[in-house]
Amino acid sequence: MTNVKTAIEALEEVTDEDLEDLCDAAESAILDGGGFGWLKPPPRAVLGRYFRGVVLVPERHLFVGRLEDRVSAAIQLQEPPRNNEAQSHAATLTTLFVSPWARGHGIGPRLIQAVEGRATDLGYLRLNFDVRATQVDAVRLFEHLGFEHWGTDPAYAVVDGKLIPGHYYSKQLRNLPKKKKTKNRKKNTQ
Repeated sequence: MTNVKTAIEALEEVTDEDLEDLCDAAESAILDGGGFGWLKPPPRAVLGRYFRGVVLVPERHLFVGRLEDRVSAAIQLQEPPRNNEAQSHAATLTTLFVSPWARGHGIGPRLIQAVEGRATDLGYLRLNFDVRATQVDAVRLFEHLGFEHWGTDPAYAVVDGKLIPGHYYSKQLRNLPKKKKTKNRKKNTQ
């Protein structure tokens, strides 16, 4: 295997050049069956608006993988909405794709690890993820990286007119902080 240059980075803004690469990579991943929910590539303008919009949402963090300086993969960390206090301990890993021409260089696992690191830095205890059961390479990768399969929805998606099951995964990033014990003090009632 030849030595190729790869990099993982968080994008705060999407340049025109990165947008073209993101759209190219996303289209090729969609056509290959691994396109984060899309079954066929939407018009380029729709993809472009989507990626430009992602970086504007405060609760979303876009990470990209580069192969020879070209964006070839992406993933997002989605923080829970602020009004969901009961589930504020868990973030969601979403919209992972690696273009077919960039697979086999370790970009996918490194993107997932980057999201795990950011989620940990932000104080989240758990990271959740869901995927179509037919995406066996993604399932294998997440299980290899320590994600625990906890449930299956038999009607998760419709692909080519057929119901496709989907799997739900979680990974514990850190433990719940222990509450400090307070000493019971008897009131002095003199």
